[in-house]
Amino acid sequence: MANRRRRRSAARRRRVAMGRAGLAGGALLLITFVVFWSVLWPYVVAVGGVGGLGAAGWRLWRTDRLLRSRDRSWRREEAVKAGHRTLADVDKMSGTEFEELVAELCRRDGCSEVRRVGGTGDQGADVVGRLPDGRAMVVQCKRYAPRSSIASREMRDLLGSKVHFGADAAVFVTTTRLSGPSEEFARTNGIIAIHRDLLGLWNSGTPLAALAGLNGAGQGDRGHRRRWRKTYGANGR
Repeated sequence: MANRRRRRSAARRRRVAMGRAGLAGGALLLITFVVFWSVLWPYVVAVGGVGGLGAAGWRLWRTDRLLRSRDRSWRREEAVKAGHRTLADVDKMSGTEFEELVAELCRRDGCSEVRRVGGTGDQGADVVGRLPDGRAMVVQCKRYAPRSSIASREMRDLLGSKVHFGADAAVFVTTTRLSGPSEEFARTNGIIAIHRDLLGLWNSGTPLAALAGLNGAGQGDRGHRRRWRKTYGANGR
C-alpha cells in the first residue's frame, strides 16, 4: 500500500515537473521571439508573403484552367450547332444574315481580319479579310432562291471589287447554282466559287481551303440538273 502511494506521488511530481518544463520552454521561446523580433520580422513577413503569392498564383492558374476548359467546350458546342444548320435554315436568312454567316465560316477556317462590308457603296464586296495563307481576299455573297442561277456578269462585278480592294483572291458564295457561262468564268479567272452544293459542304465543316481549288466545279451532270429543276422549279429569282 505504501509502495503504491509512493509510486503515485512520484508520477504526480514527474507530471508537474514536465508541465513546468513546458511552460518554461514556451516562455523562453516567447522571450527569444520578442527579443529578436527586430531581426526575425523580415523573414516572417517574407515567408508569409511568399506563401500568399503562391496561394494567389495557384488560384489564378486554376481559374485560368477552368475558363479555358469552358471556352473549349463552348466552341465545340458552337461548332456542333453550326454543323446542324441546314441549307433550308440558310434560305430563311436575310441578305445581311447570310453575309454574317459567310464571315463566320471564314473565321472558323482560319481566315483573319474578317469583316462584313456589305451595304450601300460596298463596291461589290460583302466580306473582306485574309485567307489562312495571308492573301487578301474579297467575298461577294448572293442569297438567291435555289431555283435561280448566277449569271456570269455578276462574277465580273466581283473581279472589279478585287481590283478596287487590291485583293489577291476573289470568293463568290451563293445559295443557288451557277450557270454554265458563270462556272466557266470562275474557272478561267481563278475565282473561288462556292455554289449551293459546295456551300452545304462548307456549312457542314469542310474547310474553305479544301473547296478553293474547285472554282465552281462539282455541280453534277445533266441528270443532276434535271433533279435540281424538279426539286426547286424553273429558273428565276
